[in-house]
Formats: sequence, structure tokens, C-alpha cells
Amino acid sequence: MQAFTIHEGMVAPLNRANVDTDMIIPKQFLKSIKRTGFGPNLFDEVRYLDEGQPGQACSTRPINPDFVLNKPRYKGVSILLARQNFGCGSSREHAPWALLDFGFRCVIAPSFADIFYNNCFKNGILPVTLPEPVIDQLFQEEADSESPYRLTVDLEKGVVMTPDGNIHDFTVDAFRKHCMLHGLDDIGITLQEADAIKAFERQYQKKNPWLFREQRFDNNTTGDNDA
Repeated sequence: MQAFTIHEGMVAPLNRANVDTDMIIPKQFLKSIKRTGFGPNLFDEVRYLDEGQPGQACSTRPINPDFVLNKPRYKGVSILLARQNFGCGSSREHAPWALLDFGFRCVIAPSFADIFYNNCFKNGILPVTLPEPVIDQLFQEEADSESPYRLTVDLEKGVVMTPDGNIHDFTVDAFRKHCMLHGLDDIGITLQEADAIKAFERQYQKKNPWLFREQRFDNNTTGDNDA
């Protein structure tokens, strides 16, 4: 997993509340578990004018010109500014996969659904919770900005910095913060104990050698005992 320390990037405003995971990545795209390739179908049902299907070439599909990510101003964005209860609905991990594959490294909102919030940390996306008045202010600043609006998110310091130098504090659980700063997902955390795991396996095999003996069977043996 890619570490998150300080990220500076362009902001895309998604000005709607209760965006659920089916809107983030519709259910028909959940057949793959490769974690990649979901970016073209992020927000599929509002991003395109037709109904997308797995394997369909998105480059030839009719796009919704009113959707924020289709506007030239937001090409190359990496920070999503959202409203309350972002990521609600089903607990699909494909939602952060799609956001990350599109290019987002951070989502800023007044509140998140719990499972989506946890899944973000496990996949290298930083969910930042800020008070709703601050979110309102950021939406307004983005709308008033003549050029693409940019923010700097510093995880170590726990701050979001605006182009005007305003600083907004946020908090992250200490363990999650450590994992994000060092790029550790669940597998990475486990591999930190690789030497101890190998030592245990060697000791366990030494104490229980019969569990590891190669089983040999006679081809003529059926396993039945004739009377």
C-alpha cells in the first residue's frame, strides 16, 4: 500500500449528501477482485448517460456533461470534497478501489459511513472529517476560485491547508495514522512479524512432527476393511 504523508492536489466538489457505495461503484462491476481497473466506472450511473456493463469500453460511451468529473476543470483531481454520510450503503471494498484507481488519495467530508471509512485506510485513501461549516467554506472557496482549487493535506500534523494559508485541524486514530504514514495494510502489518511467525512454525513442526509427515497410500487400498 502506498504511504500517505503530505498530499497536495486539485479538488473535485461532489455536492450531494448520502452518496452510497452503489453510486461510487455500481453492483454490476463487482465481479472482479483484482483491486484495479475500476476507475473508468467510478460514479458510473451519474457519470455516463447509458447503463455501463463490465468489459464495456468507456471511451465510446456518452458522458453526462453536467457531472463534475467530466468537466475539463477537474481533470487530474486527487482530492474529493463531499457531503455528510459519504460511503453509506453496502460494505463493498470495491468503492475505495474505484476511487484510488481513478486517482483520488483523499476524501474530505463532514462524516463517513463506518465500514467505508475503515476500508479507505486499508487501501491507501485518507478520509478526513471536518466540521460541516468548514466543509461549506471549502465548497464556496472552490466555487469562487478562477483556477483549479488545490488543498494540502498533512497527515503527520493533522491539518488541511487552503491556498490562502488557512489551516483546518483533523484527527485520525493513532494506529491508523501509523499505518497510513508507513504504507501498511493488513498484510503489511502481519509481515512485520514474519520472523516470529517462521520461528513459531519451526517450533510447532518440531513438537508435532507427525502432522507434517508425507502421507503415502497404496494404489490398491480402498480404505474399506473386508470382513
